[in-house]
Amino acid sequence: MPVSHSLRTDAGRLYMGIDGGGTGLRVALTDGDLRVHGRAQGPAANPSIVGRVAAAGLLGDGMRACLGSIPPEAVVAVGIGVAGAAASHSAAWLVEVVHAVLSQARVVPSADYEIALVGALGRRMGLLVLAGTGSLAYGVNRAGESALAGAWGYLVGDEGSGYWLGAEGLRAVLRAADGRGQETVLGESLLPVLGLPEAQAVIPWLYGGAETRTTEIASLASLVLDAAREGDSCAAEIVSRAADELTLAARAVMARLNMPQPPIALAGGLLSAPNPLSEALCARLGLHGLPRPLYPPVMGAVLLARDTLRHEYA
Repeated sequence: MPVSHSLRTDAGRLYMGIDGGGTGLRVALTDGDLRVHGRAQGPAANPSIVGRVAAAGLLGDGMRACLGSIPPEAVVAVGIGVAGAAASHSAAWLVEVVHAVLSQARVVPSADYEIALVGALGRRMGLLVLAGTGSLAYGVNRAGESALAGAWGYLVGDEGSGYWLGAEGLRAVLRAADGRGQETVLGESLLPVLGLPEAQAVIPWLYGGAETRTTEIASLASLVLDAAREGDSCAAEIVSRAADELTLAARAVMARLNMPQPPIALAGGLLSAPNPLSEALCARLGLHGLPRPLYPPVMGAVLLARDTLRHEYA
């Protein structure tokens, strides 16, 4: 597990942030001024994928690596957000995992999307729209009330996500092969990437094995975006619908929280750089450019821990 440490260990109050995102584990240790005293990285610790026992082991290893020689009792609060273990249903488990290493720390259980919001905007208030392999919109208003739209998973939701874009692109290829849909260049790019010689080969590839094809299908999203950028009308229509779906989720959260003009953050691999989807979403949400996050999610977890503790002792 890669680790880096600051030589400063004299701070009296240290805060730890844990970002157990879908692509990897990141842990940071800072003082109250966000000066970093330790960092660690590790493999993804989503308990829905690796199981709770393995996830707890990975999280524990990350915390210990981040601490290094710093005594555990120096850490006064820990913010933690783990994909597949949102505080809404896994708070007790998150607290248990942290206390196995930092038994005296105040634990602030969260979710990977909440720490992304706090990191991007610097506080727990505003709206986050996320589109990676999955998709969601999450917001917190000034009263501290929160709302979530989307995040239902690839089988029944995640509209506008990488998986959704890839699946819609593949669906367009199959419809074109049947003569039921418009012609598209997507077949020329999607099928070779999957190692398939023709559209009919999708059937055994998709249904012939025990494994799911979620990751492979989500990886096709970039090709759909490329085709849309190059002027393919079918790909452009898919991207437009994706932007519509993400906008719908964002506006649903804004309406539920009575936030007509919240500060907005974008997150996830599909919205972190300029592309046809992120640009279309910005236009629909009235943003003049792609918003840049103030901090990464792991620092959002630190901020959540620090600010929660300060509020409790105010």
